[in-house]
Amino acid sequence: MDVNNEIDRLVTASEAWLPLLMEYGGRLVLALVTLAIGWWLINRLTSKIGLLLGMRHIDLALKGFIVNLANIIMKVLLVISVASMIGIETTSFIAAIGAAGLAIGLALQGSLANFAGGVLILLFRPFRIGDWIEAQGTSGTVDSIQIFHTVLRTGDNRTVIIPNGNLSNGIITNSSRQATRQLIFDIKVDYDADLQKAQQVLREMADDPRVLKEPPPAVVVAGLGDTFITLSLRVWTANADFGAVTFKFNEEVRDRLRAIGVDIALPGKVARMLTTQTASR
Repeated sequence: MDVNNEIDRLVTASEAWLPLLMEYGGRLVLALVTLAIGWWLINRLTSKIGLLLGMRHIDLALKGFIVNLANIIMKVLLVISVASMIGIETTSFIAAIGAAGLAIGLALQGSLANFAGGVLILLFRPFRIGDWIEAQGTSGTVDSIQIFHTVLRTGDNRTVIIPNGNLSNGIITNSSRQATRQLIFDIKVDYDADLQKAQQVLREMADDPRVLKEPPPAVVVAGLGDTFITLSLRVWTANADFGAVTFKFNEEVRDRLRAIGVDIALPGKVARMLTTQTASR
């Protein structure tokens, strides 16, 4: 008799919880299947993203960060979706994640700006390691590009670290990007100087194997000052030869001009001479 009563109670109880078990059991199985398939697809997708970034020669540090960040974000969204399939309320969970993200963003505002700048630099490549750039009042060779800062080595072998946020939002002059570069070499001569002879000297200085024939060298009168005339020698060189050709012109121009009786005008000296002449009157 007791056995029959126990069976009746079990049957009655099963009639109550069996529909719930069928309903939520089906949801749970579907959620687990969705989680497994979604997890596998996310791993495959992020792997493809990594290969695509590798084909575009993206920096390894940035590539790893982008792949990991995409993987984490998609998996968090997947878990939230699976939780909602089971019937778990996800609104408060999403709000908590948003609040935490906002708090972290405010606390790391400066660092995030530098990080965003580093991402932009690594993606768009305004300069590369080994380039000579001028930015933020500093010039030097790019030694390394990090996520948060860029390291420059100046001409006198000092190390300068520039935050990427400032670097990406400022003006950058890249002297190494182009294969060739124009050298503009200006000199000032007195008004009584023989311009044709001075121009001929500048043309002879341009007869250097490191000076490109195309575009051809040119010598022009670049300006007329109060006490001097500006002559400009304009040539094109390979980027690597720019400095050496500049130094060579600096070394030769005075002696070559003096050999033909032309001196380089000295504005300070001329000003003193005019002052002396005025005072004597």
